Amino acid sequence: MSVTHSPEMHAQLIARIPTVTGRELSEWFDTLEQGPGLSRCLERTNWLADEYNLSHGYAQAIVQEYDRRRRNRTPIPNQRTT
Repeated sequence: MSVTHSPEMHAQLIARIPTVTGRELSEWFDTLEQGPGLSRCLERTNWLADEYNLSHGYAQAIVQEYDRRRRNRTPIPNQRTT
């Protein structure tokens, strides 16, 4: 079961990650990029939580933020005009 945090709760979790985990968000993003090639959000969340002993809530926030930032940096393909 996947639960999405409210935008406010997500922002609070993201802000606390360095303090709670001892690692910056960018380090967690590197960990996700170098981790196993899991495609589903829940799989990556469970892997992160299990592998690094994180609570499910923090692991989910990291994965969701990683996905959000990754989507925003992906360029939109050029559309042809006819």
